[in-house]
Amino acid sequence: MIQCLHAMLFLSVLVAFAACDAPPVPLDDILIEKTFVPEQCVRAVKVGDYVRYHYNGMFPDGKKFDSSYDRGTTYNVFVGKKQLIAGMDKALVGLCVNERVLVKIPPHLAYGKQGYGEIIPADAILHFDVLLLDVWNPEDGVQIKTYHTPSPCSRKVEVSDYIRYHYNGTLLDGTLFDSSHTRMRTYDTYVGIGWLIAGMDQGLLGMCVGEKRIITMPPSLGYGENGDGSDIPGQASLVFDVVLLDLHNPKDGITVTNQVVPESCTRKTVTGDFVRYHYNGSLLDGTFFDSSYSRNHTYDTYVGKGYVIAGMDEGLIGVCVGEKRTVIIPPHLGYGEEGTGSKIPGSAVLVFDIDIIDFHNPTDNAVMTTVHKPEECDKQTKKGDFIKYHYNASLMDGTSIDSTHNYGKTYNIVLGANQVVPGMEDGLMEMCVGEKRHLVIPPHLGYGERGVAEEVPGSAVLVFDIELVELEEGLPEGYMFIWNDDVSPDLFTEMDTDKNAEVEPSEFTDYIMRQVSEGKGRLAPGFDPNRIIDNMFSNQDRDGDGKITEAEFRLKADEAPHDEL
Repeated sequence: MIQCLHAMLFLSVLVAFAACDAPPVPLDDILIEKTFVPEQCVRAVKVGDYVRYHYNGMFPDGKKFDSSYDRGTTYNVFVGKKQLIAGMDKALVGLCVNERVLVKIPPHLAYGKQGYGEIIPADAILHFDVLLLDVWNPEDGVQIKTYHTPSPCSRKVEVSDYIRYHYNGTLLDGTLFDSSHTRMRTYDTYVGIGWLIAGMDQGLLGMCVGEKRIITMPPSLGYGENGDGSDIPGQASLVFDVVLLDLHNPKDGITVTNQVVPESCTRKTVTGDFVRYHYNGSLLDGTFFDSSYSRNHTYDTYVGKGYVIAGMDEGLIGVCVGEKRTVIIPPHLGYGEEGTGSKIPGSAVLVFDIDIIDFHNPTDNAVMTTVHKPEECDKQTKKGDFIKYHYNASLMDGTSIDSTHNYGKTYNIVLGANQVVPGMEDGLMEMCVGEKRHLVIPPHLGYGERGVAEEVPGSAVLVFDIELVELEEGLPEGYMFIWNDDVSPDLFTEMDTDKNAEVEPSEFTDYIMRQVSEGKGRLAPGFDPNRIIDNMFSNQDRDGDGKITEAEFRLKADEAPHDEL
């Protein structure tokens, strides 16, 4: 108690003194009865410390003469500097935060023979029920206790960094006054430039992402003499239990780590390329927010053209097919201060683990590499030829798509008849029987943006290893049937087997098939002979009445080109 009895605060609690029937037993010194001792002593009071405590002041008969509880505020004072009655100055030394004691003070260590006005009579023994709530010293600085340090710690908070963290804020006695967890939102701020109270500005420096620490600060580095006006009283020590979730600096660019580059890297992405890649996206503290794997579909985009966030645009330049890398993107190159809402908070650093599946450029042509070519090559494939070949098909990352070997038979086509994708058409030209080639076909010469359902992904680069097995030479362009010998001058008469001056479809078909079987003529290989012959008949049947007259019948040499005789 201070000499003026707490600056006359006792006047609000006037109590008439009544002497006991029996005189009190004289005390030579203070008596302290411990009524509650905390399991841990956060800090014990020393001379020169500043304390905040609650008390009830009573006479030995139990009559209350004063109480800090009644005033709704703690009593705040320096200890050992004669700002209290001598007995209280002595009793507070050694107390721990949250410790509760009953202090009995003899008159000569209280108000002595003079008493205190009408409130404290002369030679009164005083009892104080004291609960210590806070203690600090003017020499105190920020105290830091780290209780979890992540490994590894590649970066620590520095002045001017921007961080995102969660915290619980309590007074020294454990009273909670604020928590970011209850708001379900991190506290986001610059560090070391005065945006925070001084103690927090100091206490956050040097932290790693994922680190947990307790930061304790005296009021001079917190909210000072006046507190915050609501939850934090004046002259209060503050304790913050902090976990750091995110860290970046406005000057940061992207960071590329954990690169795994395939041994064979013949080409790297440049601006304008179209890339297919898989990714896992997380925040810097490891919180997952998205994955292409979960959708079972690559993310497909042009790079360097603003189709993706700026950091990813940059992180996808200079990569090889099959390369894996981690790209760390600061928020000003990601989703900025606003984030995306539910998944990505504002001002969040993003971490993408990416796997490059393939890429191409819209200007690419099919790339053909000859793996094996026989010494003798009398004939090379050309448009119209009927060919048989084997192939193994895969994606750029090695994923198998299909193989003729699985079916035990070749794939058979007519070159130039649009029976395969354009890139394959090009890759099969000018090839010898027995030759083997390696083809890389960009999607615009393959299956395009849509791909083939459940077989070829959209916008996929295709890889074919092909071997030409057989070649049947095609007919000249524009012909579906040619004569190997001279054409008979009585062609119409030979076709008209029933001599009725009309050629029926059956007569026409029988005649053409007989010429082929006898080696006198040849149909275009690789097509259905009946369909070719039907087409030839239709071309000759000028009036469409289902039969050919001698007036309608003409050889190809006698008219404009079309696929017939």
